[in-house]
Amino acid sequence: MRLKPVSPVPWETRRRIIIALVVVLVVAAAAILLFVTQVKAAPEQPIAFTHQTMVQMGIQCLYCHNTARESPAAGMPSLSKCMGCHKVVDPNVPVIQELTGYWDRQQPIEWVRVNVMPRFVFFSHEAHINNGVNCETCHGDVGHMTVDKPVVKMNMGWCLACHEKQPNASQLTDCVICHR
Repeated sequence: MRLKPVSPVPWETRRRIIIALVVVLVVAAAAILLFVTQVKAAPEQPIAFTHQTMVQMGIQCLYCHNTARESPAAGMPSLSKCMGCHKVVDPNVPVIQELTGYWDRQQPIEWVRVNVMPRFVFFSHEAHINNGVNCETCHGDVGHMTVDKPVVKMNMGWCLACHEKQPNASQLTDCVICHR
């Protein structure tokens, strides 16, 4: 039995297939980037904490998020930091009683991250705070929010728009600053 030779696929057909594949890949990549950089709704937290009271009392962001000056992560305050004040300050307020319950059980509070950067992005709170960028620039006016929520799409375009305005823009727009 003899096989018939297969005729080669015409160049025009191959070209259309390649173009179709490229279009599918570009659309898929755009959809992934859109999903990763969306401003999302505020996540539900284990305790209904509001920054409003803290700001009204004159407590600065860096008092509770004290690693922001020296670390890439701003960090969450420890339960002992919270209870250092709240053993005395407003101990009978229901939300503080919830906090005290965690303390009594020696159970960490599983806060849900509000602002999430993609894994391929390096971001340092230390570099921003120590160069005069205030927390509200990226996180909004949390002192007037009842629920902490993302306020901007923290994507590459948003970051570059700020980096390009800085005196050392040529350094800050180098890809390796954020992509290591």
